Amino acid sequence: MTAPHPLVHPLVARARSLADGLLAPHAEQVDQEEVPASHLARIRRSGLLGLNAPKEYGGAAAPGAVVRETAEILAGACCSTWFVQAQHHTPVLTLARGEGPVRERLLGPLATGELLSGVAYAHLRAYPRVPVRVTRERAGWRFDGTVPWYTGWGLNDLLLLAGVTDSGEVLFAFTEAREQPGLRASAPMRLAALTAARTVSLELDGLWLPEEAVALRTPHERWSAADRLKTVNANPAVFGLTEAALTLLDEDTAEPLRARLTEVRTRAYALADGAAPQEHLADRLALRTQASEVLGAATTAAVVTGGGRSMLLTNKAQRLAREALFLMVQAQTRESRAAHLDALTG
Repeated sequence: MTAPHPLVHPLVARARSLADGLLAPHAEQVDQEEVPASHLARIRRSGLLGLNAPKEYGGAAAPGAVVRETAEILAGACCSTWFVQAQHHTPVLTLARGEGPVRERLLGPLATGELLSGVAYAHLRAYPRVPVRVTRERAGWRFDGTVPWYTGWGLNDLLLLAGVTDSGEVLFAFTEAREQPGLRASAPMRLAALTAARTVSLELDGLWLPEEAVALRTPHERWSAADRLKTVNANPAVFGLTEAALTLLDEDTAEPLRARLTEVRTRAYALADGAAPQEHLADRLALRTQASEVLGAATTAAVVTGGGRSMLLTNKAQRLAREALFLMVQAQTRESRAAHLDALTG
């Protein structure tokens, strides 16, 4: 008698179908061009944009294991497409944990994929330097400064913009992801990896947003403490990209790397599921670093295996190696940078 197959969550099955049938077959072309609106249209219809959203707003309220597995699958298939849609989940979570008119106005359309949102908040990690300053003006808020990185320009409907007030509060507010009075975008940046995700910088010169656009106000130290708890964890996209690189290796080369991948992933996810977010921070950070090391080894092995062909921009191994460089610094903090450098030099 054979054992029954474990049930696959419907969103995991949809992510796998998208990855195998659409994203992976076109990943090299997308890498050299830009993420197609048609890719994002399929993701909008899939329900994946509502992974973290409450069911009463049309979301899935999926467990952490499902969220991680879908991220692995999408990132391993086409990292540029994964990264554009990954931006969307922070606005959804921000609204799901908040209250007020903006939640009722936007959470449903974001959960169902009717609207796609990006984020502009990584500059908050530069504090006490304040790249984007927010001041009271009329019955709303004025934003001034520069957002160094905004991904998905021309692809997103909305952006969730953050800045810091003179009193040290962090303020997040929604606006349309388009040029408007007080908001101007640079040309899309040419990057070593993920140019296809259309990353720009944003110049803010008196962008005014009404009070009802505000999704979050909190002291910077409180926001920063919560941010550190998130960024200390290993990124599931790293594991997905590593898996993709392993498929390019012969079994003798892949086997020890796969064993290392399995060990690090198992330990990282066990902490994610079994410990409070503020517990085992040093272990979590060490596992994040180890995940990056396995990714670097796997993508380097894929390049070596491919030989001279790996230098072609259309080569999968070379694309994965460049994407690995991106994931090593994505959501980087002072703590994660120091831990990674210590591991590299120790």
